[in-house]
Amino acid sequence: MRPAPLGQGHGLHLLGTLVAAAERGAHVDESGVDFEPRDLRGAIRLGTEANLVVFVVDASGSVAAHDRLKAVSGACVSILQDAYRRRDKVAVISVRGKKPTVLVPPTRSVEIAKERIANARIGGKTPLAAGLECAYRMVEREVFKAPGLRSIAIVLTDGRATDGLRRVKKVGRAFADRSDTGSLVIDCETGRGRVRLNLAHDVAHAMNAPVVSLTEFESAATNSVRAFSV
Repeated sequence: MRPAPLGQGHGLHLLGTLVAAAERGAHVDESGVDFEPRDLRGAIRLGTEANLVVFVVDASGSVAAHDRLKAVSGACVSILQDAYRRRDKVAVISVRGKKPTVLVPPTRSVEIAKERIANARIGGKTPLAAGLECAYRMVEREVFKAPGLRSIAIVLTDGRATDGLRRVKKVGRAFADRSDTGSLVIDCETGRGRVRLNLAHDVAHAMNAPVVSLTEFESAATNSVRAFSV
């Protein structure tokens, strides 16, 4: 599935709309994202191949990790609600502790995704590079099983990595080299009480991916489909 001008395709392309608004510099506050009609993107299905959306989520920390997982849960539900007419799957990789965990293996089940995310453990270190490598191997396996599969890696991170930013950039470039995989980075750095480091932008640059804030992502996942459904 790919984004196109609204009116083409079927329904709203959530990620395409979000990226267009972010690139325009849309205003964001507690009420949500200030979308404009020119931001809206329709969804065009490319053949009959399925799509796989892999979320790589920094689950270290405490309150912030809960916020990230809540956003991912909402996005998974939005993606899978149309599963009766599409064959799309979602997967979630949790980045915390000594090594990443496949929290949700590729699935079309809303119930499985919600339950496993709700029961996720949080806290500890942030092996981000290992999490991205885990996602890359997952994409390779799924493409091998289903040639023609298209995937998108959505990385929720503040860019901090206990296994080294150089390693993160290396696997990020590997994602960028895949013609069958797109990427989106959600910048989760709050910047409260300290200078912003913008490390998530370094991750996005390596992956050749657009970057948006967690606030923008949450607002789009919970509000844009309801407000702009066609």
